[in-house]
Amino acid sequence: MLAGYRAPAATPEQTELRASAKWIDGVSFVVETGSGHALVVDGAAEAGGRNLGPRPMELVLAGTAACTAFDVVWILKKARQAVTDCVVDAEAKRAPEDPKVFTRIHLRYRIRGQGLNQAQVERAVKLSKEKYCSATLMLAKTAKISFEVAIEDPSIPLP
Repeated sequence: MLAGYRAPAATPEQTELRASAKWIDGVSFVVETGSGHALVVDGAAEAGGRNLGPRPMELVLAGTAACTAFDVVWILKKARQAVTDCVVDAEAKRAPEDPKVFTRIHLRYRIRGQGLNQAQVERAVKLSKEKYCSATLMLAKTAKISFEVAIEDPSIPLP
């Protein structure tokens, strides 16, 4: 375990989440979260969608990438690592038949910072995947989750 690292205690806001999806038309919905954020979600064209927003399963994958990225940055900051950027690219494969659950997820972590310790970065990713990221822990029930970690040189400009 990371010395001195402890996840913050869950608040009622974190243990009791809410969301609402209101049908607009076709297969388009406006989704509102309990924290007051709204977005349009739409189905694929073959299901009658008009590409007005992300697909529901894209949001699940995006939420997973954001969840683990949040953990990794938080853990690295707690470990006094000078992280300046964190990108998690996620790719997934789904089952061909309903329910089309994720069967494979690959997470590619690209971390930048001054003097980052490779072992600390790898430990942060491992802690996120195995202990703290609720999304990856839930999805691991149906999907094989793999990952790779790259520490990028902060002196090279981002594309």
